[in-house]
Amino acid sequence: MDPLDDLIAHQSGMVARRQLLALGLDADRVRNQVAAGRWVPRSPRVVSTTTGDLTWQQRCWLGALHAGPRSLVGGLTAAEVWGLERWTRPQVTVLVDDELSFEPVPGISFFRSRRPFQLLASPRAGLPLVRFEPAVLLFAAYEAQPRAGHGVLAASVQQRLTTAARLEEWIDLLHPLRRARSFRRSLVDIGSGAHSAAELTVRRMCRRHRLALPARQTPRVDRAGRRRWTDCEWDLPGGDVLILEIDGSFHLEVEQWSADIRRARRLTSRHRIVVRCTTYELHHEDHEVAADLIALGVPRTRPHDAA
Repeated sequence: MDPLDDLIAHQSGMVARRQLLALGLDADRVRNQVAAGRWVPRSPRVVSTTTGDLTWQQRCWLGALHAGPRSLVGGLTAAEVWGLERWTRPQVTVLVDDELSFEPVPGISFFRSRRPFQLLASPRAGLPLVRFEPAVLLFAAYEAQPRAGHGVLAASVQQRLTTAARLEEWIDLLHPLRRARSFRRSLVDIGSGAHSAAELTVRRMCRRHRLALPARQTPRVDRAGRRRWTDCEWDLPGGDVLILEIDGSFHLEVEQWSADIRRARRLTSRHRIVVRCTTYELHHEDHEVAADLIALGVPRTRPHDAA
């Protein structure tokens, strides 16, 4: 196969001008191809050998080729290449060496990093790509809002693209990593024992905000006649019961989310109120959960009772 044809096929029709020059195609020959309508300049450094709108794969190659050989497709773009679903973003993310300097490209987000690229780079052939675990962890740590960051880690495990244990290993490899401590707490819930860990977190929240400790794993029969065990219950002063149901990490699967909604509805009665929260809220926004519980009538404790 002709070297140029081979390169074009390998890179989804995208070619850097430096690559063309290395193959003996100088600026004049490139200009002739563009003038003939065969090729299209996509950035000052990259041309496409196809016309029309670029595909998603071609935009990934555009970002990597424009940034140069010291670059890797990363973030949620890399995660999508690896198979992560429902976290698509319009921008293509490319990790670049901290010392690189180049022109911006619409639709491409260049994320500068001093981390060793030999550690981050996937060994597989094709698009220069960050390995899955560092791709999602670096996105969660530096590009995402905290809630989204924890959500993408949960989605990565739920979709079986990695495990909580492998993400823990990569937190160590990426040290220092922003939000590492909070990620480790979430990974305990994501990996196993979400409810037992959540119950301990509820107890800490109650002591911190002087709430009465709840009854846990109380058996109830719902309206469909099924026996259920509730996560946390409080007897309210007026005789009603307040139930707090805890969603383990982030329930992103539609079927699981629907089942949780149905469960809460069937447990609710005239004198039994069911509210829900996530383990993320218990870990990172417990003051808001506590305020809502107080507003619903959960009894307070005296200062010496909270010890």
